[in-house]
Amino acid sequence: MNENSGELDAIRKRYRRREATSVDRRYHMLNPAVWQSVQERQRAVLRLLAREAFGDLSKLRLVEVGCGSGGNLLELLRFGFDATNLCGIELLEDRFLQARHALPVGLKLALGDASEAELPVESFDIVLQSTVFSSVLDDGFQQRLADAMWRWVKPGGGVLWYDFTMNNPRNPDVRGVPLKRIRTLFPAGRVSAQRITLAPPIARRVTRLHPSLYTLFNAIPLLRTHALVWIAKS
Repeated sequence: MNENSGELDAIRKRYRRREATSVDRRYHMLNPAVWQSVQERQRAVLRLLAREAFGDLSKLRLVEVGCGSGGNLLELLRFGFDATNLCGIELLEDRFLQARHALPVGLKLALGDASEAELPVESFDIVLQSTVFSSVLDDGFQQRLADAMWRWVKPGGGVLWYDFTMNNPRNPDVRGVPLKRIRTLFPAGRVSAQRITLAPPIARRVTRLHPSLYTLFNAIPLLRTHALVWIAKS
């Protein structure tokens, strides 16, 4: 039996529970709290890419771990990445099929456990994960996945990380990943991080009054729940 099988089954169950109980409106792009946070994250990612002086994005090779239904990869295409240089790995079959339907044929997708993916060593400029590790509750599996991601990164590239840093007391299926843990997962990496994303419950409440209140409340660092992190490989 694969040593990851127990945690993989648990992850599938967590996502099924989440999909069964979630209220679509909370996560719909027509919700001001959602589009404000998405646009904030997009701007932060673009600033990070510019800061790292990557230049022509179409020449960069990127793989996303836990690509879901393909939303982040679609964003990257709009940013200027080339479909033939992008790759996504997804554990859940229904999300994989949605991504395959939405994304160009030239963009490679794989279904299965990313920690076991047979990708060439040091073959990607960027390895992306977005809110994946917070759904992995087994420390050993987290480390195996991080080790695989690190193997794939070229020298001079890095891991692009977006995830929340604190626990959600209302959701035992997720666990925040603080910066200390990120440094443990990638001990050879050079970590630079910024706090972004207004806490979703606050964002939903204040944007009901006016969307611009997202920016006002998000100016308070203590109200930001996520970290955008670049983990550079020298």
